[in-house]
Amino acid sequence: MKFISLTAVMALLPASAYALEGQISDTSGKAIRGASIEVVGQSLTTTTDEQGNFKLDTEGAAQLHIIAPGYVHKSLQLGAGETDKPLQIELAQSVIEQMDVVGIPLHASNLESAIPVTVLAGDELRNKQAATLGDTLGGEVGVHTSFHGNVASTPIIRGLSGPRILITQNSLDVSDASRVGPDHTVASEASTAEQVEILRGPATLFYGSGAIGGVVNVVDKRVPVDTETRGEWLLSHDSVNDQELASFNLNTGAGNVALHFDAFWRESNDYEVPTSPEIDEDHGERSVDSTAEESEGFTVGASYILDNGYVGLSYGKLDREHGIPGHGHGEEEHEGDDHEGDDHEGEEESVTLGLKQDRYQLISELSFDGAFFNGLNTRLGYTDYEHTEFENGSVGTTFSNETEEVKIELLHQALSGWSGAIVFDYKNSDFSAVGEEAFAPPSETETFAIALVEERSFGNVLLQLGARFEQVNINSNDIAIAEVEFHHHDEEEEEHIEEAGHEDHEDEVFSFDEDYNPFSLSAGAVWDFKPGYNVGVSISYSERAPSAAELLSFGPHIATGTFEIGALYEAHEEDDELHFEPGSSKPEMEKSTNIDITFRKFEGDVGIILNAFYNEVDNYYAEFDTELFAEVGHDHGEEPEADPDPHADELPVFVFRSEDVSLYGFEAQGIWQVNSNFKTSLFADYVRAELDDGGDLPRIPPMRFGASVDYVYNNLSAGLSWTRYSDQDDVAELETETDGYDWVDANINYRIALNSTELTLFVKAENLTDEEARVHSSFIKDLAPRPGRNFRIGIRGSF
Repeated sequence: MKFISLTAVMALLPASAYALEGQISDTSGKAIRGASIEVVGQSLTTTTDEQGNFKLDTEGAAQLHIIAPGYVHKSLQLGAGETDKPLQIELAQSVIEQMDVVGIPLHASNLESAIPVTVLAGDELRNKQAATLGDTLGGEVGVHTSFHGNVASTPIIRGLSGPRILITQNSLDVSDASRVGPDHTVASEASTAEQVEILRGPATLFYGSGAIGGVVNVVDKRVPVDTETRGEWLLSHDSVNDQELASFNLNTGAGNVALHFDAFWRESNDYEVPTSPEIDEDHGERSVDSTAEESEGFTVGASYILDNGYVGLSYGKLDREHGIPGHGHGEEEHEGDDHEGDDHEGEEESVTLGLKQDRYQLISELSFDGAFFNGLNTRLGYTDYEHTEFENGSVGTTFSNETEEVKIELLHQALSGWSGAIVFDYKNSDFSAVGEEAFAPPSETETFAIALVEERSFGNVLLQLGARFEQVNINSNDIAIAEVEFHHHDEEEEEHIEEAGHEDHEDEVFSFDEDYNPFSLSAGAVWDFKPGYNVGVSISYSERAPSAAELLSFGPHIATGTFEIGALYEAHEEDDELHFEPGSSKPEMEKSTNIDITFRKFEGDVGIILNAFYNEVDNYYAEFDTELFAEVGHDHGEEPEADPDPHADELPVFVFRSEDVSLYGFEAQGIWQVNSNFKTSLFADYVRAELDDGGDLPRIPPMRFGASVDYVYNNLSAGLSWTRYSDQDDVAELETETDGYDWVDANINYRIALNSTELTLFVKAENLTDEEARVHSSFIKDLAPRPGRNFRIGIRGSF
């Protein structure tokens, strides 16, 4: 059978009704049960029975897409005259699970894309899920975590994070505050997700300039696409922080109405560590302060199923409260507190974060036979996000982000062999931070984009082209520069030398309103040079408008331990005093040129994926040390006592500025199915990030490599994995080096079939050797190492 690209669109032929039937088997002739057969463009699907047989009715010519777990996907284009006898379709086995990617308009799979894609789903996702998205994905090849004390983390892809990595939920921006601060959690939950997609490298073509470094798309069924009744539930307990987790997920329906409901609840205490400078020694335990969490959320959704697709709505609510490690502000007296047996004198002031999010989505996918535009995918989202930092119960700083987004994909039928889509994307984000630690002023960012993505097969080569144009407006009114004194530290005299002030600029108020027009181009090719092998090459040019936080920040950012000054401001010296004021020139856009080369072997008992990348970025925005310090005395509502440390209320001053940067590295995976019981794998990843004028970017993850062994026998499965994190000594100026460490995990699962329900009892051990592990990419690596030895026990069920 000839392999044809999954995303190739068949030529339309005169329609005629006929029955289509056949059998799906592997290359040895063994029938495949439960394989899914989809008629592309006709919203017709079926599955094979125990003997691998299927039957469905269709019209005219048909393009079939066949999927079965553990096998390579297959696409076949058939004419009406090719169904005189049952089809015999063979699927090749693969040790690399092939998964369709929802977040790409052309619906490629992870083994057919020109850009490197990882899809985490099913049992693999459940085994790896953590309380935060960054920690859930932190072990994937090419992905690390920012790790902020187990309560907040974002994914780092090839050394990039923050405003360069877009986090989406069903392809719509999660619209939280995680891109402006490492202590701000990602407002998305993995325990109720169906799969998580990681697009490594520039994904601006599909998602815009905010995805210049990659995308993480969390996919769930909050807008259901069918009425089949199925669901799953989970109960688990973690020993390292006494975490309790419960989650539930249900899809059902009747007639043309499909329904969805999911919910989760999580509660934990401060987590224990092997060693830590911040130790809570109550009851003899060693733990990191302010890492407890309470969170809960639910989602309801409904769809109307049509003959040519579906239209659905959903509402989701998320509430989360957790501590912020490293966010204390000195010691606090608790005179008069009535807490019997507790001694609070001299205790550090506690800071907690309370998060609330309401999220509405409308998602629709429709197909139109016979029309030039034969598909219409619509996604509308509205998100109201807010989190408040509480200091001993009193409101400190409140961050909010209200976002409206509309994404429309018009898919067209084949035109001279080219198929593809026109994408329209509109997003408006109204962000504000109000309070003592509001380091960035309120701002509104509005984006409108139009993109064209096309592909065509030339024999065994699939060519993919695309272009995207955006208009980005960043607006902020009534920006006031606070009165701040800056100093150098005189190490010999141990005193402050005043260098700057803002007395002359205390009442200065100005506005910022600028337009940017980022443009992106991409060309990629996938060459199936031999059955079960392909090579992918992707070349892209991407532009990114700097974020409002990178431009307009001016104030203390306690989570990073710095006083941040945005790229908009320029330093001026008058009368031996240094001050900052808005610059006279418009900050430039980032411009990235990237090349990715991928080799894949995916059939048979051995699977290999090798990626190499080189990314040259002009005007890369990063924070650089000025060697100045700013006094940011924290006001607690009363006169503080004299502090014996004269520098206790100071923060180092970091200024955003743009530099030319080169990032390059590789990712490698090898999987060997030794026999029906044993499978082993090896992996490694590495990224180097250098300033073209000399030096390194800060907080770049170290080289990492590891191995794992998996065992399956009847209903029992087990796994053991080891990862070596190398020393990181390629550091930025004034950044400290980080020692490497070994990380060992193990898991055991036992499945029990109970009528129509499958139960899985599981035990997972993390950090088996109780290693002290500090994450180089973390802002608080010295305060909060990774958790110590942890045992997770639980039960999950599916029906």
